[in-house]
Order: sequence, then structure tokens, then C-alpha cells
Amino acid sequence: MKTINDVAAFLKQAGTYYLATCEGDQPRVRPFGTAHLFEGRLYIQTGKKKAVSRQLKANPKLEICASITGSWLRIQAEAVEDDRREARKSMLDAYPELRRMYDEDDGNTQVFFLKNAEAVFSSFTAPEERVSF
Repeated sequence: MKTINDVAAFLKQAGTYYLATCEGDQPRVRPFGTAHLFEGRLYIQTGKKKAVSRQLKANPKLEICASITGSWLRIQAEAVEDDRREARKSMLDAYPELRRMYDEDDGNTQVFFLKNAEAVFSSFTAPEERVSF
């Protein structure tokens, strides 16, 4: 039985995943690379100056898709901003390369945890496995 830890591990192994949001009635998809477990929740990171931040504020529903050679993961969830400094710092400590662009105290760094999430692991050769968190 897979868990939220398996979801985070898959996203990290994939390296790049694709995050879909909505802007009005227009879907928007872009590559992302942050996936971090903090206090038992799965977090993603962006900048408040980016369109994705405005889109998630207007409509917190999102989907994520990642693949690794013949297997893929889809997640549907709601993004909940966590404005605590320790959440931002934990993300940046996990991804030190982001510190060239972000700092936990810069007023721009933004982290979200995924709520009401359902992750589906799929492949062409194995049955689907679902994880809710």
C-alpha cells in the first residue's frame, strides 16, 4: 500500500512534474520541481510574483502529473498557502539551489501544502494504486 511518502519520492525521482491550474476558464500547465514533506504534508513552492500564485489564490484546485519510464503519477488536490517562516525555510533548505532566487524572508517565497489530495500511480503493466491525503 502506497503512502504520501511514496508520492513525494516519486515526484523527487521524476525531478520535473507538471502543475495545472486554471485562469478563469483557461487551463494553465507549467513545469515544477519542488516537492517536500514537512510536518506530514506534501508541499510545493513558487513565488508570489508569478501567475501561478494568483491562479491558486483565485482557485486553489490543481492537478499534478509526473512520469518515470513507463509509470506516471497524477494528483488532484487543493493548494493551501502556509505563510509560516518555518515552512518556507524547510522548503528552501530541502532545495538549496533555490536560494539563488528565493529567501524565506524575501516576501516573495510562497509554499502551499496539498489538501484533500488523491494521488493515482499508474503504468501500462500494473494496476492503479491510489493514495489519499
